[in-house]
Amino acid sequence: MEFRQLEYFVAVSEELHFTRAADKIGISQPNLSLQIKALEEEIGMPLFDRIGKRIALTEAGSLLLSHTRSMFQNFQNALHEIDDLRHQRGGNLSVGALPSELDFHLTPMFIRFMKKYPNIKLKIASDVNLAELVLKTEIDIGITVKPLFDPRLVVRPLAREEYGVVVSKEHKLSAKESISLIELKELSVVMYPREFCWARKFVEDWCQRHGFNLNVLVETSSLSSILQFVKENIGVAVVANSLLESIDNLHLRYIPIHDYPPKREMSIIYRADKYRSHAAQAFIQFAEDELKDRRGQDRLLNIQT
Repeated sequence: MEFRQLEYFVAVSEELHFTRAADKIGISQPNLSLQIKALEEEIGMPLFDRIGKRIALTEAGSLLLSHTRSMFQNFQNALHEIDDLRHQRGGNLSVGALPSELDFHLTPMFIRFMKKYPNIKLKIASDVNLAELVLKTEIDIGITVKPLFDPRLVVRPLAREEYGVVVSKEHKLSAKESISLIELKELSVVMYPREFCWARKFVEDWCQRHGFNLNVLVETSSLSSILQFVKENIGVAVVANSLLESIDNLHLRYIPIHDYPPKREMSIIYRADKYRSHAAQAFIQFAEDELKDRRGQDRLLNIQT
């Protein structure tokens, strides 16, 4: 049994079509069929059921596919670990963040990380489906809202954050120390588009469960744009308290919701079976030190235009 044969077997298993699999890996279809036949003869059991022009994995094929994928992942882990040894404290790292978090909240942390670890090559992705990207190994680590349970993921909790209201200093509510959730019913709100941000649906669903719908006056896809609308007293914003910690030079008032504030749990996620390089381990520790259990506070922020 050769490593190459197992690669061919995985390709056929994923495509369930010999011609497409052959095109994918760059060999002829007859050669691919011969390699799979040789593998089946060595194992002593068929790996695929041939039903006319269609094929399907047999029980033996499904078992082999599961173990082969694990073997390939272990091999990749070994290569990454060896690469770590060769490059010592450098390496490559890809991290995903929610679009709503990146600009103000997380980018300053990424900058501090790069200053501490200048030899690490960092790639940052902005997406709402970070658990999916981690599972597909398109990114190494995600910083996101706690996902649903998946045995393939490690979820390390960071903090539970509450949502509050951001208003202009000229807004009628700006002098209040806190507000009730139901008071949002009478306010015009500036929010992310539904398809752009998980938080939009979360906050709207939360308000609907408490008996009312938000009046969304403006939709815009960046936090800086949202806050500019708020600054001009066009509407208010409903944001997590942590997002204000990294915003400076803004003439805004953050007002907590004292009775039923929406809450979210932020986490670091990564694949359980993937080797964590020096760069990944360093980032996880750094991010936990920076973000874990931090609490946003009611702040009056000085604004400059």
